[in-house]
Amino acid sequence: MLLYCHIPFCDSKCHYCAFNSFTSNHHLKKEYMDAFLRQLKFDLDRFGVKKLETVYIGGGTPSTIKPKLYEPLFDTITNLIDEDTEITIEANPNSATKSWLEGVKSLGITRISFGVQSFHEEKLKLLGRAHTPQDAIKAVETAFKAGIEHISIDLIYDTILDSKELLQNEVMQAIKLPIDHISAYALILEEGTPFENKMEMKKDDEHQGYFLKELIPFEQYEVSNFGEYRSKHNLGYWQLKSYLGIGCGAVGFAHKKRYYPSSDLLAYIKNPTMYEEEILSESELRFEKIFLGLRSIVGVDMQLLDAQKVALLQEEKKVEIREGRLYNKNFFLADEIALFLCEET
Repeated sequence: MLLYCHIPFCDSKCHYCAFNSFTSNHHLKKEYMDAFLRQLKFDLDRFGVKKLETVYIGGGTPSTIKPKLYEPLFDTITNLIDEDTEITIEANPNSATKSWLEGVKSLGITRISFGVQSFHEEKLKLLGRAHTPQDAIKAVETAFKAGIEHISIDLIYDTILDSKELLQNEVMQAIKLPIDHISAYALILEEGTPFENKMEMKKDDEHQGYFLKELIPFEQYEVSNFGEYRSKHNLGYWQLKSYLGIGCGAVGFAHKKRYYPSSDLLAYIKNPTMYEEEILSESELRFEKIFLGLRSIVGVDMQLLDAQKVALLQEEKKVEIREGRLYNKNFFLADEIALFLCEET
């Protein structure tokens, strides 16, 4: 079982962000973490969890929560984790102070993912980020000095400002730092964000993804993820493993069922174990296994696939088969191939 923990608080809302997060109600952090703990204990019990393979604390901005408030979480899971458990926390460069980084390291964090997004001043302003390039560099270096074993950074590309030269500079700066993972995401103009319908913010150049892939000196193990170290938690999602979803606006998945705690902060604090649930059909589960497997190194079990369609893809040299599994040779075409394989004939 995997564990995802959602921290919905943010110091500011980025222009592209559609995640469930709040820039107000920071006075409710203690009450939120108390409710969070109630849900965690409830879910651990109802699913009979004996061991956690990975823990991922995401957001929102987990670095807006003091390490002290995370202590009950770690006390609760202490018997479910061991030295092999990957424990990741997300952070923003402007709020990941030296004391915060040392605090979460002492709790057991083994991996940190920084929302850097860019090392370019103007691009950070365009995206609505609250940090500078210097903040990002300092945060990564401080995390390394604090002894956090694995460090990842996020980068965003395909903004109106992006050029080959700018992207080269982004990657050159990134790999100077003590990191072993990069997540590179194309800008999406999400509904309900300040960037919604603002097509002028996006270059819409599909070649930028291919260009970045060649620049990043790590293995591409999923369409947006490159690692000298592969995130076990990420791989667990793509293998469609069961995971607890704890927190306001989180999503959990177990026993062919998705469950959704309330995305309303006050409602969640009042009753953190009230869920909406969705039972996935066999055809929906098949589609997810195909979709997730094709966008990553996980691959797809051949028994889920139509042999004639697979043969056509082999002729076009888009896929390969090894030991009973189909592997995609170009992750950027994952959606197109998945739709072809799932399309009813």
